[in-house]
Amino acid sequence: MDRMRSKVMPGEVRRDRMLALIEEHSFMRVADLSDMFEVSEVTVRSDLDQLARMSLVERVHGGAMTRSRVSGNEPSLEETEPTFEESTDKLAVEKAAIGRAAASLVSSGDSLIIDVGTTATAVAHALTERADLDDVVVFTNGLTIAMELESAIPRFTVILTGGKLRPRQHSLVNPMGSGILDQINVTTAFIGCNGIHPTDGVTNINLPEAQIKIRMIEAAHQVVVVADGSKVGKASVARIARIEDVDRLITTDSAPSETLGQIQNLGVETTVAT
Repeated sequence: MDRMRSKVMPGEVRRDRMLALIEEHSFMRVADLSDMFEVSEVTVRSDLDQLARMSLVERVHGGAMTRSRVSGNEPSLEETEPTFEESTDKLAVEKAAIGRAAASLVSSGDSLIIDVGTTATAVAHALTERADLDDVVVFTNGLTIAMELESAIPRFTVILTGGKLRPRQHSLVNPMGSGILDQINVTTAFIGCNGIHPTDGVTNINLPEAQIKIRMIEAAHQVVVVADGSKVGKASVARIARIEDVDRLITTDSAPSETLGQIQNLGVETTVAT
C-alpha cells in the first residue's frame, strides 16, 4: 500500500481515508496506518477512537475493523469461525500426529502454555500419554485442554488463566483473561492458529483469542506453532506473531512444500509430523 503523504493532510481528510481503507480491507492495523499516513501510532489510535465514537468502525486490539463485520448483514468473524465440535473430526489423524510431535519436545520439569483449539487438544492428549513426564506445569485458557490434562494430575500441575468464557472454542478471554500471563515465564508455548504465512506471519480469525495468544507468545522462551497443512500459506484477520517470533512450526505433509521452504528460510525450524 502506498503512503498517503499526510504531513499536511487535515485530520478530517485523514480519518475519511482511514475509514475507506478499513472498509476496503475489513481490518487495518494501527502500525500499518501509521506507516501509510506518516503519523504516529498515538495519532492513529486517536483517529480510530474518534471513528469508533461515530459508530463508523469497531475498535479492536491492534487496530480497527468494519462494523459490518460485527453488526451488519454479512456473517461476522464469530459466525464464520467453526466451533470446537465442528473442527474435532476434521483432519483428526493429522492433528494427532502433530500432538505426538509436540509432546516429544517436552521434558520433566518444563513449564508450558497450551493454547485452545482441536490441534492444541491433541497436544494435551499426547502429553497425558507420556508416562515418563513428571513435574510439568501447564497454563491454558482452554477448558478442553484442562479437562484433557486432568488425568495427568498430580504429575502435571494445570492452571487455568481465568477470564470470560467464550463458548465457541470453550476458551477464556478478556476481560480478566490475560492478567496471569503478564506474571509468568514458561519454557514453551504451543500456539494454534488459523494461518501461518511467510510474510503475513501467524494469524487468527477470532480477535479476543488473538489478544490472549499474543500475551502467551510474550510469556514463553520458545514458541511452537501447531498447525495442520491446510493452514500453511493462509492468513486471517488478526496477526498474533511475526514469523521471526516463531521458533518451530509443527505441521503435516499436506502443507505446500514451497511455502514450508520459505518459512524455513526465515529461520523457523519445521517439523512435518507423521
